[in-house]
Amino acid sequence: MTTVDDLIDRLEAEAAADADPATTPDVGIIMGSDSDLPVMEDAYEALDDLGFAEQTDFDEAPDARFTYESYVVSAHRTPELMYAYGETASARGLDVIIAGAGGKSADLPNMTASIAYPVPVIGVPVQEKSVDSVIGMPTGAPIVAVDAGKSYNAALSAAQVLAREHEVVEERLVELHDEQRADVADVSAALHDLGLDGFRER
Repeated sequence: MTTVDDLIDRLEAEAAADADPATTPDVGIIMGSDSDLPVMEDAYEALDDLGFAEQTDFDEAPDARFTYESYVVSAHRTPELMYAYGETASARGLDVIIAGAGGKSADLPNMTASIAYPVPVIGVPVQEKSVDSVIGMPTGAPIVAVDAGKSYNAALSAAQVLAREHEVVEERLVELHDEQRADVADVSAALHDLGLDGFRER
């Protein structure tokens, strides 16, 4: 069974490896509990839509140039793991972190933002009641956050960060946006041309 100390040792070893940034995860996805996964899965979907691949082995990168990783990191039950993740993020090659947490004390995103600084952190309040906790940062301790449950948007924002340095990511973002615009046009035309009953039956 893997222990918290095992995970911390893994993160620290990866940070010390001085790996080629082209082979390391570009985006980290963390969440306070696996019960947050139904909401956070949308971030995986968005990154997949943009051609990113999930990297499950730090030493064996997938063929895709841009990748992401994910961990469960509890700010309250495993604070030492949260600190290790934030402190090693830059050295392990992460360019941006998406952090989701639920409940009224959703501290993982903002604590990670403080620890990993200046690596940008995009917070995802898993529930509506988590919003105030996630965005409640003092001046000088920034975090970017999306609306409750909107992890898909968080992943798009993470890709926007990468797009400032990588033209191919920018191109993928534009292509995805154009596809979404086309979907709206198709739905609009179908509703008009088929009428309500025909639209429901299609």
